[in-house]
This record gives sequence, C-alpha cells and structure tokens, in this order.
Amino acid sequence: MDTFDLQEELQSLSDGPASYSFDNEVDISSLDPSSIAHEVLDPAVEALAHNSDNITEPAVFDAYRSLLKHAATLQGTHMTKILDSISSAYQAQVEATVRDVDEEDQQTFMVHKMPLEMYAFLLGWFVNSAAKVKAAGEEDTPTPAPKAKRGRGGKAAAGSRGAGRKAQDEWSWADQIPGTLALIAKVLRLKTQRIWQTTGERDTFIGCVTRPVYHIAENEQYMKSAPIRLAVYKAICLAVKHQGHGLAAQITIMQALQYFEHLAEPMADCLDVLAKEFDHSQLGDEILREIAGKSFSAQDSKGPRVFSKFLIRIAEQSPRQVLKQLALLLTQLDSESYPMRNALVEIIGFIIRELSEVPEGEDDGDAPNKSQHLKQVNGLYDLLMERTLDNSAYVRVKVFTTLARLCDGSSKYPQQRLAMTRAAVDALEDKTSTVRKSAIVLLERLILTHPYGMYGGYLSETEWKEQYKEVSEMLAKMEGAVGKAVERDEEEGSQAGGGPGEEGGDTEPEDEDDEDGARRKKGRKSKRDEDEMDVDGGDTEVEEDEDVEMGEDSEDEDAPRRRKKKGKMKARKSEINLQALTNEAAALGELNENQHLEVKLRKKYCLDALEFIRQIEEGMKTVQRLLASKTKAEVHEAMEFFRICYEYRFDAAEAGIKKMMHLIWAKDNNATAEDGRELKSVRSKLLECYKSMYFEPVMNLDAKQQINRIAKNMIEMTYIATLAELTSLEEMLRQLMEEGSIHEDVVNKLWQVYSSERPLPRAQRRGAVIILGMLALAKRQIVSDRLESLLKTGLGKLGSADLTLARYTCVALQRLNGSAKKVKGSLLDKSLRMDMDNSLFKRLQDTIERPCRSKEWFPMAEQAINTIYALGERPDLLCSKLIKNLTRRVFGRKSDACASSQEPKEKDPDAMDEDEVDPDVTQQSQSQAQSQSDSGKDTGDAFELSQLLFVVGHVAIKQIVFLELVEREWKRQKHEKEIAEKIGGAGAAKSKEQEELDQVAGNAEDEIGERIAGMREVELLYGAHSLLATFGPMLVHICGSPHKFKNRTLRAAATLAFSKFLCVSSQFCEAHHKLLFKILETSKDPAIRSNIVIALGDVAVSFSSIIDESNDELYTGLRDSDMVVKKNTLMVLTHLILNGMVKVKGQMGEMAKCIQDTDERISDLARLFFSELSTKDNAIYNNLPDVISHLSVGAHAIDEDAFHDTMKYIFSFIEKEKQAENIVEKLCQRFRLSEEPRQWRDIAYCLSLLPFKSERSVKKLIEGLQFYRDKLRDEGVFERFQEILQKARANKSANKPDAELNEFETILDENRRQGAEDQEFERNVQGTKAAAKKRQTRRTQRKKPVARNDAEDSE
Repeated sequence: MDTFDLQEELQSLSDGPASYSFDNEVDISSLDPSSIAHEVLDPAVEALAHNSDNITEPAVFDAYRSLLKHAATLQGTHMTKILDSISSAYQAQVEATVRDVDEEDQQTFMVHKMPLEMYAFLLGWFVNSAAKVKAAGEEDTPTPAPKAKRGRGGKAAAGSRGAGRKAQDEWSWADQIPGTLALIAKVLRLKTQRIWQTTGERDTFIGCVTRPVYHIAENEQYMKSAPIRLAVYKAICLAVKHQGHGLAAQITIMQALQYFEHLAEPMADCLDVLAKEFDHSQLGDEILREIAGKSFSAQDSKGPRVFSKFLIRIAEQSPRQVLKQLALLLTQLDSESYPMRNALVEIIGFIIRELSEVPEGEDDGDAPNKSQHLKQVNGLYDLLMERTLDNSAYVRVKVFTTLARLCDGSSKYPQQRLAMTRAAVDALEDKTSTVRKSAIVLLERLILTHPYGMYGGYLSETEWKEQYKEVSEMLAKMEGAVGKAVERDEEEGSQAGGGPGEEGGDTEPEDEDDEDGARRKKGRKSKRDEDEMDVDGGDTEVEEDEDVEMGEDSEDEDAPRRRKKKGKMKARKSEINLQALTNEAAALGELNENQHLEVKLRKKYCLDALEFIRQIEEGMKTVQRLLASKTKAEVHEAMEFFRICYEYRFDAAEAGIKKMMHLIWAKDNNATAEDGRELKSVRSKLLECYKSMYFEPVMNLDAKQQINRIAKNMIEMTYIATLAELTSLEEMLRQLMEEGSIHEDVVNKLWQVYSSERPLPRAQRRGAVIILGMLALAKRQIVSDRLESLLKTGLGKLGSADLTLARYTCVALQRLNGSAKKVKGSLLDKSLRMDMDNSLFKRLQDTIERPCRSKEWFPMAEQAINTIYALGERPDLLCSKLIKNLTRRVFGRKSDACASSQEPKEKDPDAMDEDEVDPDVTQQSQSQAQSQSDSGKDTGDAFELSQLLFVVGHVAIKQIVFLELVEREWKRQKHEKEIAEKIGGAGAAKSKEQEELDQVAGNAEDEIGERIAGMREVELLYGAHSLLATFGPMLVHICGSPHKFKNRTLRAAATLAFSKFLCVSSQFCEAHHKLLFKILETSKDPAIRSNIVIALGDVAVSFSSIIDESNDELYTGLRDSDMVVKKNTLMVLTHLILNGMVKVKGQMGEMAKCIQDTDERISDLARLFFSELSTKDNAIYNNLPDVISHLSVGAHAIDEDAFHDTMKYIFSFIEKEKQAENIVEKLCQRFRLSEEPRQWRDIAYCLSLLPFKSERSVKKLIEGLQFYRDKLRDEGVFERFQEILQKARANKSANKPDAELNEFETILDENRRQGAEDQEFERNVQGTKAAAKKRQTRRTQRKKPVARNDAEDSE
C-alpha cells in the first residue's frame, strides 16, 4: 500500500463499519469458522509474524479490516488470534521505531510512520469491535462464543459443554485489556514529534492511539478493576506529558464528565496521578478553570451532580491544586444548582483541613507567613459560615457536616469554633429537620473535641467561673506587685511632693484618654471586674452572687489599687522621675515575663470556655423542644446530645435529661433504617442513654463503689422532680427492671438507705422509697419481702417526723397488689386482699389520726386511704371508724368548737404550720398574747375540720371504685357458678352458699349492676344509715358560706370534698352542681379554681347530661388570669372533647385562642389538641366557621396578627379537597353579611390559606365574586386575592382554568379601580357637602348681625 491517510480512514469508520468499504474486502459472514481461520486469518497472521512491516501489504491489511468489519460473527479463538497478532506486530514495530529514532537517521525512522498509523487504526477498531462481540455474544446464547462471554467472574452455567468452557477460557476481553493498555502506553513513549513533522498529523495519530483508552474508560464495569483503571490513568498521563495531548484530553474529559457519571471520581484520580507522579498539573488547572466558568441550571440534575463529585474528589486528593483555582471556583457558590454549591462547601472543608495540618517545622517560620496562613483559614471559615444561610436545605446540611468533620482536626481555632457553635445554635430553629439534626451533630462534635481540657475537660459553668476568678485574682496580684515596687521608691525620693493620700494624683488622669483614665481611676481590679461582668452578662441566675463576690474582692484589694494607681500616674507626669523609672525597670526585670503572659492567656482561655459553655446551654433550650419532633433521627440526636452534655457535666443538661425522660411513652416501638443505618425505636434509644448515664459501671471503681454510685444516681433522679417526671421515671424503671438491667445488689442498697438508723438527709431517704416503689411495679417481691421495714420506717417514728416519707411509703405498700392492668370486660382479679386485722391497717389508721398541723398531711392521708382501699378486704369498715374518730376530735372538744371554727377574724389563716409555737409568745402585751392564742385555737379547729372533710371526700370517691370491684367480684362468682352448673348438670342440688349468692346477686348480671348503681346513687349520700350522708349538707353549707368560713385551707378542703360528692350521686349533682360553678366564678384562690376545673371534668364524665346544661361555663377557665387554672382547664377540655364526653357548641374559638398564648406550655397543649382533633372525622371542618366568627368580631376578637397565626395553624389541617371547596363557598357568602373592613380582611386571609388545587375551588371563588366585588377596594383584601391568584396559577393540574384565571385577574383589577373611584367620588361628595355646610354657616352668621342692627334701628 503506497499511501494511508489516517484522518480519512478514521472519518470513514466513524460513520459505522457497515458503510466502511475498501478494495480487497472479504465477506466473512458467508464463511464457516474453519474457512475463516484457514483462508483469511492464518495467512495474515503468518505475514505479520514474518515481518511487522507486512501490514503495509494491501492483502494483509485488508484481511484484518475484513475480519474486524464482521467481528460480530467471529468466535473467541478468532478474536484472540487477531489481538495477539496485531499486538505482537505492533510491539515489534514500536521497538524498531525506537531503535531507529535513537540512531537519528530520518530516512530510516520515517519508514515506520505508515505502519504505526495502520496498527493504531487496527487496534482502535479492534477495541470497539471487542466490546460489540461481547455484547452480541451475551444475547446469542446458542453459539459457543456467547457462552464464553457470561461475565468474567467464572459464573458460567453448570450444564455448559466442555467446548463452551474452553472457549470462555480462550477469550475474555476484560482479561486482555491491561495488556492492550500497556502496549498503548509503550507507543505513547515514542518521540512522535520526530516522525510526524506537522502538528495536525501528530495529533491525529495520538488521538487514534488514545481513543481506545477513553473507549475502555466509558465502560463502568471495566473501571471497577484496579489494573485496568491504573493502566487507563497511565496512558492518559503519558499522552498529556509527552505527546502534547493536553487540550484534546481536556475536551475529552469534560465531555466524559457530561455523559458518563461513573467517570467523575476516576478522572479526578487521573489528574491527581498526572500532577503528583508526572509533575504536570496544568491539565488539572485548565479543567478546574473551565468548570469554574460553566453555568449550571437548577433544573439540570445530572450534570451538576457529576461535576460536583469530580470537584470533591480532586479536592480530597489534591487540595493544594484546587486552592490555586479557588478564587475562580468560588463563583459556583452563587450557582443555581445546589449540588455545585455543595461541592464548593466540601472543597473549602478539604482545603481548611489541608492548611490546618501544617507539617512540623513550618510552624516556626516567619511571622508574616504564619499571619497570612491564619488569615487564609479565617477567610475560608467565613465562607462556610455564610453558607449556613443558604436557601437550600441540602447545602445547609452539607455545611454542618463539613464543619463537624473539621472539628476532628489537630488545629482547634477557638474563635472559629465559637462562631461554629453560634451558627449551629441558630440552625436549631431551622424549618428543615435534616438541618436541625446536622446542627445537633455539629454541637456534639464541638463538645467531644473541645480544646478546654486544662482543668479536667469538664464543662461545668460553675467550675469555670471559679477558675476564671482565680486566674483574674492571680493576674491582678502579679500586675499589682509592679506598681508596689515603684511606689516604695517614689515615697522614699519625693517626701516633699505631698502625702500618700494627696488628691492631685487622683484627679490628674481625667485629662488623659478615656480608656487609660478609667483604668487608673479604678485600678487593675476594676478591669478584671469588667471582664467578669461581660462574661456573666447572659446568666441572670447568678448575677446577685457574683455581684457580692466582686464587691468583696474590691474591698480586699482597695489599698493596693490606690497605691498602684498613684505610682503609675506620677510616672506619666511631664516632669520625668528618673529614679522611679529606674526602679520600675528593675521591678519589671524581676518579674517573670513568661509567667505573666501565661496567666493572661489563661484568663483569655477561661473567657473563651465560658462563652462556649453559655452558647451550648443556650442551644439546649431549643434541643429540648426538638425532643418532641416527629422525625425519629432528630429525636435520637437530641437524646445523644443530652447524654454527651451530661457526661461533660454541663449545668443545664439536667433539664434536658429530665425532659427526655417523657419519651418513654413514645408510641414508636419499631426499628427503622435511615441513611443506610438502622435506627432503634425512640424508647430503646432512651433506655440505652439512661443506662449509659446512670447504670453502666465506670472505670477505677470496685463492685461496692459501683453499686453505691448507681443507687445514688437513682435516688438523685427523684430530687426536685415533678409529678409528670416521677410518672415517666416510674415507667422507665419498670421497663429496666423487667429487662434485668438493675442488679439485686442495687435494690438491697436502696433498702439499706431507706431503713438506715443513721440520720440521713430527708430527700435521700424519700428517694430510696420512691425508687423501691417504682421497681416493685415490675417485681412485687421487692416490697413484699421487706414489709416490716416499710411499717417500721415509713409508718413509724421516721414517718411521723417526715410526712412525705410516710406518703411515699404508702405508695410503695400499694405495690403489694402488683401492676396487672384491668382488661376491659374481664372478670379476672389478680389483686391481693388482706384481712382488716392485719397490723398494716392499724399503722395506717394511726398515721392518719396522729395530730398534725402540716399541710403535708393531706397528700399523705390521700395515699394512706388509697392503700387501705387497695389492700383491705373491707376498707369501708376501717374508714368509717376513721371518720368517726376524726369527727369526735373536731366536734367533741368544746361546746363552742364549731362557733370558733367559723370565727371570721383571723390574723393569718395560712400560718397553720406555726400554730405550735404560738403559746410561746411571751414578749408581747397580755392582750396581744390573748388575741394570738384565740387565733391559734381558731386555726387549729379549722385545720382539723379541713382534715375531716378531706378524708370524707376521698373516702366517698374511693368507695365508688370499691363498689365497682364488688360488682365485678359478684359477677365473677355468678359466672363461675353458671360454669359449674353446666359441668355438673342443670339438676344438681344447689349448695346453701350458692342459694344465698343468688338471693343477693339476683339471677342476672343486670340485677347486680342495678343493685350497685342503687347503692351509689341513693344509699351512699341519702341512706338512713349512711355515714357520708351526714356530711353532704355540711359541705354545701361551708362551700356556700365563704363569708363565714374564711380559712383558705378549710375552703379548699371543703370544695375538694364537695366536688368528689358530686361525682357520687346524680341526685346530689343535680341539686348542687350550680354551686360549684358559682365558686369557680367568685373564688379568688387559684388553687380552689384549679381543683374545681379538674373536678368538673370528673363530674362531666360521671353525669354528662347534667353538665351539658352548663357547657359554656366549662370554658371560663380559659380566660382565667392564673396560668395553672388556664392550663388545667385546657387539659380537662382536651380530654372531654377528644373522648366525646361533652358536645362542642360554638366554644372552639376559646380553644383556638390558646394557640397564641404567651405561656409556651398552654400554646403547645392547644396545638396538640387541634392536632389530635384533626384525626376525628370533619371535626375541625365542622367548627371552622364558628372559630372564624369568634376570633374575628365581637367581644372575643383578637388582633389581626394573632388571628393570622392562629388560622394559619388551624387551616393546615384542611386537607380534603371537597372540604376546601365548601369552605370557599361559605367564606365568599360571609362577605355579604360583613360590614367592617377588619372582617373583610380576615375572611380574605382565610381564603388565601386554602390550597386551590382543584378547578372546582377556583370556579367557586369566581362564582362568589358578587359577594366581595365591592370589598376589593380595601388594599388588604385585594392583596389576599392576588395571593390566591398566584397559588391557583402555580397549580400544575392538567385542568387548570388558565383562561378563567386571566379573566378573574382582569375583573379583580377592574373592581379594585372601580372601588377606588367610588371611594374618591364619595370623598369628593363629602368634601362638597362639608364646604356647602361651611358656607351656609358663614351666611347665617353674617345675617344675624344685620338682623340685629335692623331690630335696633326699628326700636
């Protein structure tokens, strides 16, 4: 072959092998495999084996071209032989070329030009064909070659023939690729610039050689193989480094990134190899610059994602290289596409990490470089801080993830960490849960890697304040020593210059600059005080204590401060005191300057630590709220955050630890998967956190110390705990006990603390019995085995001195009944009942009857009565005796006891705990002592009456419960009798006991129920022999006569007992429930009002028909000034409404008002109520018109901003499209009846909250135009309709009525203009009327004098 134009051949082949033609083409498809081998392939192979230059022979070259054109029909053996022959000959030609080029004989090495081009052409064609053969073989299963192509992992079909396996062994293109790429790499080492004289020819050849490399890289499976991947990198790097392939490689790589997503990271790795191993970073720089100049659309998802992965990988591998182009790349921070902004955030993170990890030895460089280095890092951190405000949540998440990784670096950057902490705390308020979760993770990393480990590593604000105070005092002392040395020398050399107390020195600094003057006027200590106040400014809880400490410090250092102040001022006078200067220099020389600098740095260190602690504690308040999040991952991170804070001893962590305890009631109890990892249930995570904090052993403690520590932790959980916290703690400890997480030795230690004879803090002993009672819920034996200890300690001498201890002992005793819950409809009763002769009941009776003046008696008596009814066979007998004894104590003393208890004049009716010391008053006059004694007797009688009424009321309510148990027991016995009759036969003789039972219980369960109901309804409060019946009229009299019974405790006890009586009998309730509402309305005691609200809830459950008549009065508590009353009212109404106990008749507006309440607890409860109400069918939809009317107009209306916030929350529950359509119609009709502009705006705002997703909603809005046409002149109304228009247009529904919307917009604008014209015309008319009236007035005034003058003239 005389000539071979590589460019022309490549162009012809690019159109496809089918259209590629040449002279000596052989139709391979018509030949069988043996003919192909013998007639075509073997002669060509032999020719090349004889001499690699034979490729230029037309017959040989055309034979290979014919084979490759029909490669799809070839077998694996053919392909292997073709590749081997071409590779061997190509390699021989390359080696010959290298030898000839080295000899520098141009005539000799130019001969190799055409063979090299032909081999490059054939090899490139073969690589393309090999891939196609593989693909075709996979589809063509009957042929042997396809069998061989079933993956290179060796997973061929088990039943394949031996010939198929042999073919597979003979041909596998993936196995041949590394050798092929190695050959290409050898070619690329040629000195091509000497063979191809023109750049165009050379670039064509290099392009032909590298094209197979890029083709192989396009296959994702091939690039997963490390040998192939590294060979691809090597070939590209050689082409770029030695063959001037840079521009072509840049274009190819950029195209590859656009079309092949899997090449993002391999191409970045290739550029890294090129820069590091081949010392050629120019290509990477050019590609980075080109990417920096690209523009990415927000709608394009694939392109930005690939380029971002590429940038992240190259920044991870070569951060220094990316740093050089960072200024250009930063333009992508403003890209519309968030993946690119994400990539830039990660790039900045990698660069910061690279700059932070300076090798040892570079730190000691010159100061300017170090300053520049720090400035660079600070600038990059600032860029990350700006991105925390990005409008994409994905970017914000990436920022916090990147910052969290940076926390693990060796360089801490305290100031940047403080900025990161502030940003994370702010992000806790983000609207996206993933951002909030990432912010919590960052805070955790900041705490775990904090640099403040000088004083043990803990982060207690109290401890750090002490350290700061100590360092400040040390610094003031060191600096004060210098001033003292100077003062002594001055006093010796300037005796004629005035005494030590001369006033001139004190006033001179006023002429100096403000800062120095202030320091000299107040001394060094004042500077330290300012620092302390700056630090403490955010903590109001400790301001008073710190002010006292600062005052004491200033007194202690007052004298040194004056001496130092005077000395320094004299040193700054215009008359230079050389002696003082010399002495001061000597004093400074004596001072250890390094130590002085160290103390100053320690002070700054403490300030930073305090700032960090306060920022974290500020964030804790928000994280507490996030514990209630609906996102499980967020709740998990919040719990982990508080666990970490607890370990680092943050002072404010305890509040979060207590709040997260309530998550024990979380309904979610299943593990889920998120981000590739398993998420435990919330309850499991909570138990894990608590076990880690309180129950897991710590290092360096023996077994006894571990038990003491765990017991102490459990007891401390009860300190200052609310009822809700104790309830949650009880459930948590029950579950831990059931799991076996609490060791028996810990329980024994708790018993030891409880029953110890040594004097212990009351809270500690109380905590022990509280925990024991909680654990006994899971294991009854904990209490039953130590019953004597409970009676001896809690109901003995210690219990009489500490009524709270006795109260919790009674709670523990109730656990003897176990914790088996009553199954609805079941007659089974597993409770334990004791005989009334048991010493336990005698102890309980004595505890209640023991004379006492403490208000702690009431909760103790309540639990004691609960214990009697929980454990006794006949509790009513013991309680009857108890009531009689208390009654004798109240009324059996003196004949005038009742009169004295009603004495209206009391000095202090609430000072009952002090009654015991009243008789000891001997220093006052006889009359005063007598009056105090009278007051004491009056209060004593009132208190004993309060105790009696409290017991009576509680016994009444417990007797109802007991009657229900009796009813269940009767039914159980009857059921067992019926079963026995069925088994024994209907004709079996009845025993005497069975006959008696039938007489009592009747022959049907209905009779049993009626009998018990009759006891409750009539006999308890109206029976002739009822003990409680005696107290009904007394309670009505006391509650109805507040002017007579003014003692607060008596009134509270009487009201509580009266409320309980109302729950017993419908007859009593019907007669007296109005009195309870009257007390609620008139009582000034919030405790009484709060109790009444709760009682009304119970009464409503018992007798709903009676309370329905006074339904409106249930809601009055929502307007109460006391927050506790308001909260209790809301809770009671929530329970009653959600459970269908009361009917809502237009009062939902009052509930809606609470959504915007200033008290966060009330607001949260109201939101919870509407959230739960939304699960009821159409409940919110049905009450929505009443809510709007209630809040918009009338006496109950709220301001517009609050109305907007409230309705926005409520409308979020309107999700059904049919409901939205009906609301549109109803609200449009409301415009017709409204006259106030405020109502128009409110209705329009409510309309704007609807989604308008359907065509029908828009049509109903347009149809209602006649009702609001004239209201559009109001600017607020028009703006809301514009919002509705935009929302309707944003709807992507296929049936969106665009034409009608355009027409509607025109109508809106026209009516707005018309309304404005009407308003203007009306103003003009009004102005004309006013002007006419004014002119008429002037004429009348002018006529009056004329008429008067005429009258005078006539006279």
